[in-house]
Amino acid sequence: MRMKYVLSEVLVGLWRNVTMTIAMIITMAVSLFMLGGAGLLYQKVGDMKDLYYENVEVSIFLATDVSEQQRNDLDAKLKSDPLVKEVLYVNKDEAYKRFQEMYQDAPDLVNAVKADQLPESFRLKLVNPEQYKNIYDQYKDAEGVDEIVDQSRLLDKVFGVLTGIQTFALVIAVFMAAAALLLVANTIQVAAYSKRREVAVMKLVGASNWFIQAPFVLEAVVAGVIGSLLALVFMALGKYFGGSGSLSALEGLITPVSWGDILLMFPIMAGVGALFSAITGWITLRFYLRV
Repeated sequence: MRMKYVLSEVLVGLWRNVTMTIAMIITMAVSLFMLGGAGLLYQKVGDMKDLYYENVEVSIFLATDVSEQQRNDLDAKLKSDPLVKEVLYVNKDEAYKRFQEMYQDAPDLVNAVKADQLPESFRLKLVNPEQYKNIYDQYKDAEGVDEIVDQSRLLDKVFGVLTGIQTFALVIAVFMAAAALLLVANTIQVAAYSKRREVAVMKLVGASNWFIQAPFVLEAVVAGVIGSLLALVFMALGKYFGGSGSLSALEGLITPVSWGDILLMFPIMAGVGALFSAITGWITLRFYLRV
């Protein structure tokens, strides 16, 4: 009987202040959508780092006048270096073949370059690609070395942009969450004020605080859960339209977001929405309404 009463009061309370309830749900949905998007972005950037850094190479280009002794000494030193996982020597002919493959769509450029114009190089895979700086400092002044190029420097710039997007999405989510929680608190206050006489009677007849508070707190929880469902719908629509629209061009750069990834975010969004709504409702009743 008590549970039936509490649930009925929740439905009545949500309907009594329907405009504020809708505003609360929509604001909660947007904030949870931003939170879920930021979470997915953090996850995908982490996956990208693992994927790209695993295949990052450091290229040590040799000077045109490098001697065979210098090349052999450098080869031996690289192979014995604990920071280096794999060493591949690329001579001028092999470098020219790679150049032809890379610029096969620009035949005029390929014809303008001769094999002996391209430098020899060592292509390195590191045990830890983030230790490129150590490799650079160690070999930049070695005999026969002309230039050291690390692919991860370009990747760091890309990841820096994506990290900025992550932070921006998270900041927006925090501001939207604050707005949603303020709406939750305001809705609870209005609901409790409209039922102040009923609450006073319940206290007089000995009703416990949790029994009085339960309908108001559950209103906030229901709003949070509905908001998380709407956020899930927004994310699904974003994947559906983004996958076939302009965002599809990013699939070669960003690891794709699967439907499983989106569904896995729902428990997090629902948990965050319900928990923070419940806490906000309880604090509002506890410290403002003195229930």
